[in-house]
Amino acid sequence: MSADMSEETTAGQADQPDQPEQAAHAAGQPESVVDAAAAAAVAPTSAVAAEARDDLAQVEPVVGAPKPDAILVADDVVRRFGGMTAVDVDHLEVQRGAITALIGPNGAGKTTFFNLLTGFDTPQSGRWSFEGNSLAGKSGARVAQAGMVRTFQLTKALSRLTVLQNMLLASPKNPGERFWLSWLPFTWRAHEKAATEKAMEILARFKLDTKAADFAGSLSGGQRKLLEMARALMTDPTMIMLDEPMAGVNPALVQSLLGHVQALRDEGMTVLFVEHDMHAVRHISDWVVVMAEGRIVAEGPPTTVMQDQAVVDAYLGAHHDTDLGDDALLDPEILARLEAEEEKR
Repeated sequence: MSADMSEETTAGQADQPDQPEQAAHAAGQPESVVDAAAAAAVAPTSAVAAEARDDLAQVEPVVGAPKPDAILVADDVVRRFGGMTAVDVDHLEVQRGAITALIGPNGAGKTTFFNLLTGFDTPQSGRWSFEGNSLAGKSGARVAQAGMVRTFQLTKALSRLTVLQNMLLASPKNPGERFWLSWLPFTWRAHEKAATEKAMEILARFKLDTKAADFAGSLSGGQRKLLEMARALMTDPTMIMLDEPMAGVNPALVQSLLGHVQALRDEGMTVLFVEHDMHAVRHISDWVVVMAEGRIVAEGPPTTVMQDQAVVDAYLGAHHDTDLGDDALLDPEILARLEAEEEKR
């Protein structure tokens, strides 16, 4: 692979806009994130989802609360940049088989915490385990091999490769990736065939199979988010971590993304995701963890957390009487009023 291809994973990846909202409206699709979240909320609940919620219903909504079946446990994780403490998490447990949302205002340390847990950054101190095995100090590749896979806030698709080729890059244990075996096609053809069939099945699930031969750079921003999620599934993860999966996505695709997140949970996968959209969080999360200034300040069921005074303070400051999950927050008149009040402060 050429060097300029690799560079495209981190630079020059401005997401393209999704299809116009007018077309979405004509097709009867949601016109807003609220509509999409509401549609996801009324989707049928699976037995797996019901069991996860029943387990969490017994958990006290306090910071550091122990979970009935924790798949990820983190203790005393600290990350400083110079004199600023970006992450200072005393204790966190993530329930197996549930959708856990990690929320907080900008600069709260959410993505940094993600980077630490997944081996993309190194803390000054701390320890964490996944399914009882320590992952502290492990590289991102080792973390993924353990079954904990993540996506990124800025999509990492290789734009000069096709959608299918992007998928095949994630296929694990391909013998053809070894230098000497790559010269012996009979050693990797069967794996390549099976991986291609699996990739096409996953792409079909995300309605990207018709784009398989297209360059990834030609996809819209929302389609790239779907591609990242689809590519993560090529590794058969036990837990998937999504960093702002709905950011910058047209409402026409938000409902699809929310549905896919719920489907992962319904299939028995654990989901931990960072998200700013409180409406999406309220409608699909089983448990919510709130960060502010690097620390966890609250956790619990969505309805409980959004009424927590520490959460309201972190998000809205003086607007103590505002329900963070209230769909009316997206009303233009209310938004204008809140902005006007904020300017007067």
